[in-house]
Amino acid sequence: MSRRLLFAVQEALFFTTHRLPIAQAMRARGWEIHVAAPNDPAIAAKLQQQGFVFHPIPLARGARDIVAELRLIAAMVGLFRRVKPDLLHLVSIKPVIWGGLVARLLRVPAVVHAITGLGFLFIRDGEDGGLLRRVIQCLYRFALHHRNCVAIFQNGDDLALFEARGMVPSDRWVMIRGCGVDMNVFAARPEPPIDEGHPPVVMFPARLLGDKGVREFVAAARLLQGEGVTARFVLVGRRAPDNPTDIGETALQEWIARGIEYWGYAEDMPGMLARAHIIVLPSYREGLPRGLIEAAAVGRAIVTTNVPGCREVVRHGENGLLVPVRDGAATAEAIRRLLNDGELRQRLARRGRAIAEAEFSVEHFVAASLAAYDRVLATADAAKGAG
Repeated sequence: MSRRLLFAVQEALFFTTHRLPIAQAMRARGWEIHVAAPNDPAIAAKLQQQGFVFHPIPLARGARDIVAELRLIAAMVGLFRRVKPDLLHLVSIKPVIWGGLVARLLRVPAVVHAITGLGFLFIRDGEDGGLLRRVIQCLYRFALHHRNCVAIFQNGDDLALFEARGMVPSDRWVMIRGCGVDMNVFAARPEPPIDEGHPPVVMFPARLLGDKGVREFVAAARLLQGEGVTARFVLVGRRAPDNPTDIGETALQEWIARGIEYWGYAEDMPGMLARAHIIVLPSYREGLPRGLIEAAAVGRAIVTTNVPGCREVVRHGENGLLVPVRDGAATAEAIRRLLNDGELRQRLARRGRAIAEAEFSVEHFVAASLAAYDRVLATADAAKGAG
């Protein structure tokens, strides 16, 4: 019988964009691949066509309903018992916390946790947020102390925080920066021409969340528009109503009415990024944003914030410009600088492509991930042999 790998992720689409190459590599090794995520019939059908087994789970991102969380835990208990995974890969906050708890209780033999970011609770201040943050830290501590697990971190800041607060043992982590980009799919493309009828495009390519810095992007756009700067300011991404920092439809329509363009969610991100001249992501904190790696791979100058995750991709003055967090005026100044200096844009873009190729290829990501798998599988096999 084939050995079984079960992924638990917060969104089916996320699995296809961020973890599919690992699953394909493990299937090539002869493993049976299972994917657990909130139900998405279209993506479930695509995964099943590839020979994967899809399991819908009642996971609601951002929700704090204790009944819903208990329902998710119960679903994971039933799923883990049915599938009996030899290896469990948990990705993002709720799968890691609740899946890690269930994995310990059911003695799943080998577990890999992917810490893809800390979420809005580690960004927001306030008494309520502080109390819930302490609870979350305790849950992380329990989940990440499974007897045979490894936690994957994407940046050193998140790792330092987890170690300082005792949430992860010092010998049970690995650093894998980013989730890999196919450099052939995201091939370098020249900038579109700029002329009187085709102004430069300044693009925000991410979910429309406050914590992604979308309000700072809009504030910068309005400031530049007010100065008479000729450019198109474009939002590309989905709203996320289940996220506490979702901007809301009213704000989006107000921005559109004031000259911000909304191009919706893009299925073809390489083609979409190729339409831009400057990519802007003024995020408050990230694990390591795939969107910035994609932008660098396509060959675009980037403006982003000097925060964990973003500064792992962008080096100031080398492949982009870093600005202070929550600062629309500084974001506007960086955009203005790149709009006015085409030579600088091109230099940053070329260097960005070189960095993407050297550090963030999908081949590197898959190899590093498989090494993490092999690490816990070796321990599990040794324990089974000894038993």
